[in-house]
Amino acid sequence: MFTHHRSILRTGLCLVLSLSILPVLPGILSAVTAEAAAPKPSASAPAKEAPGAKAVPVKQAPDKMDVMAKEAPVSGPIRSVCLTWPVVPGAVQYQVVLLKSAEDTPANIALTQDQVFTTGLEVDLSRFGSKAADFYWKVCPLDYDGKAIGSFSEPKPVAEATLNPSAPVPTTQFEQMDFMPMYPVYSWIPTPGAKFHEVQVWRAKTFEDKLIRTLQAGEYDIYEDGGYTLPGKYYWRVRSTTEDGTPTSDWSIRVPFTVTEKAQIAALGDSITHGGGVMSVPPGYTTYDWETYAPVPVKNLGFSGNTTADMLERFDRDVLPLHPQVLVIMGGVNDYRTGIMGSETVVHLAEIRDRCEAAGIIPVFMTVTPINPSLFHRAGIETPPTDWLVHQQYINHWVMEQKYSVDVSTMLTDGVGCLRRDYTTDGLHPDYFGKKYIGETVGQYIQKHFPVLCSFLKKKQA
Repeated sequence: MFTHHRSILRTGLCLVLSLSILPVLPGILSAVTAEAAAPKPSASAPAKEAPGAKAVPVKQAPDKMDVMAKEAPVSGPIRSVCLTWPVVPGAVQYQVVLLKSAEDTPANIALTQDQVFTTGLEVDLSRFGSKAADFYWKVCPLDYDGKAIGSFSEPKPVAEATLNPSAPVPTTQFEQMDFMPMYPVYSWIPTPGAKFHEVQVWRAKTFEDKLIRTLQAGEYDIYEDGGYTLPGKYYWRVRSTTEDGTPTSDWSIRVPFTVTEKAQIAALGDSITHGGGVMSVPPGYTTYDWETYAPVPVKNLGFSGNTTADMLERFDRDVLPLHPQVLVIMGGVNDYRTGIMGSETVVHLAEIRDRCEAAGIIPVFMTVTPINPSLFHRAGIETPPTDWLVHQQYINHWVMEQKYSVDVSTMLTDGVGCLRRDYTTDGLHPDYFGKKYIGETVGQYIQKHFPVLCSFLKKKQA
């Protein structure tokens, strides 16, 4: 049904604009707010600088890198406009409507765009000529089936949006996170018709910035397979290309991020830890990251699609360089749903525990979340073995026997042992309420059991 299942292709999903920072569209969250009272894959080597990458001079000084570029005033006709809005929890897609004026009536509709799977849309207005300058726009959040889950936003003037953009618009929210995720996912709003993109990642140097990554991407986003452990300041940018790599747009603005040397608390896991939700929202945004809701800052070491064998394999290179005092560990959903025995999963988790203790790290285990196979068809996820529940329960029994363990799965489970339908879209990944519950629960557990450590930590203010 959807063309925007990019994260499901990793079978471990896991564009969200912070609802607490960006202005909320009037009326759009009304349906979501009412729900708030309810209970609530193998990694490659971590990134160093790419071998043979040449230092490339850039005009912008590194110490001014964090100042985002501003759009120049538009002169001449309006050819296109980039519209953006905050993510609505639970919205899988959006409907965008352009009005000929501020009059919000059906007869005044100039254009309707359905099945928008990002929190932004660039619209070609060239066919409307000078009339486009008087247009207004509004947006409505929709669920998987295309049904409205809130009201339309109040119409806004098109002239106040980003006019005649010459490049894709980045949409990541790394700057709002407590730490840069070790495995970032870059996302953007593409220019109309653009199906291929090139992403560059640069490291800021004293005299010259250095290109360390060039990634060939699809329509909306790309997952990094190399982790970032080298401390320093970085930025990324994106441009549209043809299938053979010929540029078709300018470079986007530079989006800065910082890699820190250490993190007192880190989280090792699969897509549930990595982030993302409702099938269309990749990691790189805050709403579907459980780390967002933890009352203590947590470094995200999640990697979508990981099994516990993958987590064990990357322990030394991903965990040890950070020197965390506490490591939160949640893995196993990609084991039991693909036929790996619970006993084998426990062996891997026990080895991770032993490596933590040998390195002076306190392991805190979370129970592995359930699944709901009745929804797997939505994302083309393979049918799990019939005895998956037995192995999930085996893993969780072991987890709860550990010295430090947190049960997050029980509250997400329905009467027959499956992931609650109201907490998931694809049957595999918990969405907003599930991630919020996980983050709050594990964060409160850490505060209770490690009060001295937490007293020295400061959560970034959203």
